[in-house]
Amino acid sequence: MRVPLFPLPNLVLFPGQVLPLYVFEARYRELLARVQESGEPFGIVRIRWSSEVSALPFHERVSRVGTLAYVTRAQRHEDGTSSILVVGGERFAVQDFDPSESYLSAEVSLTPLEPDMLGQPAVDALARHLLSDLLRLHPGDKDAIMEGAPEDPLLLASFAAALLPLTPEQREEALEASTLLDRLEALLGFVPVEARELN
Repeated sequence: MRVPLFPLPNLVLFPGQVLPLYVFEARYRELLARVQESGEPFGIVRIRWSSEVSALPFHERVSRVGTLAYVTRAQRHEDGTSSILVVGGERFAVQDFDPSESYLSAEVSLTPLEPDMLGQPAVDALARHLLSDLLRLHPGDKDAIMEGAPEDPLLLASFAAALLPLTPEQREEALEASTLLDRLEALLGFVPVEARELN
């Protein structure tokens, strides 16, 4: 499938995450108009290197893994800019960039998580472990975390990715995990030592 891309500096969107965006550049106003008219999602990919540190063409400075973003709310302002809210959908891999339009687009293939060979009980156990570490990491926000934490382990992983002090590279590593168990294990590995559950 071909999707328009919205590259963002050092940002990695996970499935189920809600992200507010301010659309002001002309090319992304055009992108927004296109997806609003068609109802299709657009893709969010991370800008890995800025033009200040790399002379590579723009499409070679962005990641080849990303997440589809679905617009759930859009408010157009008098100056033509827009404030929008998107939610992360399916993960994808870029097969081929198309830099010919005013905004970057790409041919992508969806890359769903593979089945976990250890089964759902192992996934659920790691999800509980990760939630415990989050509570330990943010002791002053226990009530809010317990209230906001999703029961679905996939969404809990996305929730944790937003709360952990991760580098963009670590976020992308977690997004690229082959299975949900691998993603949960990656996130657990990124929990600061002082907040880890003692086994």
